[in-house]
Amino acid sequence: MNDAETREFAAESAARLKRAEEQGLRLAIACRTVVTGAAFAWYVGAPLIFSGFEPRVAAVVVLLIFTAIGIAHLALIGTRYDRWWMKYAVYAMDSAAICATFALVPISRADDVPQIIAFRAYGIYYLFPIIAISCLSLSWRLVIWTGAVCVIAWWAAFLWVALGMDSVLSWGDIPVNATRADYEEVFLSMDFIGRGNRIEETAMIFFAALSLAVAVYRARAVFFAQVASDVQWRRERSIRRRISRLFGTYVPTEIARRLIADDSPMEPQQTVGTALVMDIAGFTPFSAQHAPKTVIALLDRFFADATRAVSEERGVVITYLGDGFLVTFNAPLTIPDPADAALRTANRLLEVARAHDFSIRIGIATGDLASGTVGSDDRQTFTVYGSSVNLAARLEALSKRLGEPVLLDEATRAALGNTWATSHVGDHPLSGFAEALPVFKPDAPVA
Repeated sequence: MNDAETREFAAESAARLKRAEEQGLRLAIACRTVVTGAAFAWYVGAPLIFSGFEPRVAAVVVLLIFTAIGIAHLALIGTRYDRWWMKYAVYAMDSAAICATFALVPISRADDVPQIIAFRAYGIYYLFPIIAISCLSLSWRLVIWTGAVCVIAWWAAFLWVALGMDSVLSWGDIPVNATRADYEEVFLSMDFIGRGNRIEETAMIFFAALSLAVAVYRARAVFFAQVASDVQWRRERSIRRRISRLFGTYVPTEIARRLIADDSPMEPQQTVGTALVMDIAGFTPFSAQHAPKTVIALLDRFFADATRAVSEERGVVITYLGDGFLVTFNAPLTIPDPADAALRTANRLLEVARAHDFSIRIGIATGDLASGTVGSDDRQTFTVYGSSVNLAARLEALSKRLGEPVLLDEATRAALGNTWATSHVGDHPLSGFAEALPVFKPDAPVA
């Protein structure tokens, strides 16, 4: 993932959060609209249930207006007419309207019942649903705003009522050593305003709003942390893939993946496996007759198909040798049937060569293989070595003299068991080996 892709992903994540906020805001506004709509329906329909109930025209109009505002806001959310301040205005209006109800809607039709009784008979808990619903918007600012408006509006309503009273009583008017009669005289008086209760109520509702705002903020922080982690993971995966592709052009792909997954040097290992050396016959005169660019292009296409065939048989191309390569089976990747896999690969390589109008020679030998990374701290390479590698190279060279495309050593023939039919083509002296070695050629797999 490059910088442009990272920015694009981050932008997509921000857009996802914005959509989530819009959906949450729709849900929040829908909830408050349902509440005001239900209150409007109940208030209008109450006379059908309670014969003595008389709806106030002002309350009916206010509920109807609030319901209409909610419906209109729902229609605007996410459109080009939507504005950031609308949600703040709606929640401020709702909070102020509830508080205004306590201050302006008479608690009784009797003129001698003070409005302060509304604060004592009901309570500030009517404002908690407004704050809770604001959390659905996923905006911690809106939650704090709603809490602050509730506190300010509640105190404004309270002071409006208290300042309009001829006389007031509060907790400070109760004597220090008060008796029950003292409490009844003050607390049950119509003039008792409970100033301390209002302080406790508003402190509670503001701390609740702060707590909910922190919860929303943490939820957003978790979302952005997840986005950052996702971006980092995608970037690292992209880097690893890019390194794997680049590194894999110089070392075997399987080895590159293992080295990238674990950057410590690969521990040397020794196994019994099969080595295959392949070379293109007559390539030297062919390359002399063609331009280097043409030769390289032909080799690239041939090696691409040949390497694919090797990989599909679970072999590993260790190195390219000019116009050939060295392949190992069961080193460094473990497979159960290295000799069979090598013979299957040889047959497939012959088909690939014919498709590219090449003739190839293959030598296959089985024995001890040692593999691992070698070199200095600054530069290392992966290699496989052992007598079987040397023997496979000698058999490939011998195939030119014998005119056989594929030659095997005795260990490979023995490892094949009864799965392949082979023919002995004699014992031959090979460079680097003290005695003449029996050499075989594959005939065909046994059905």
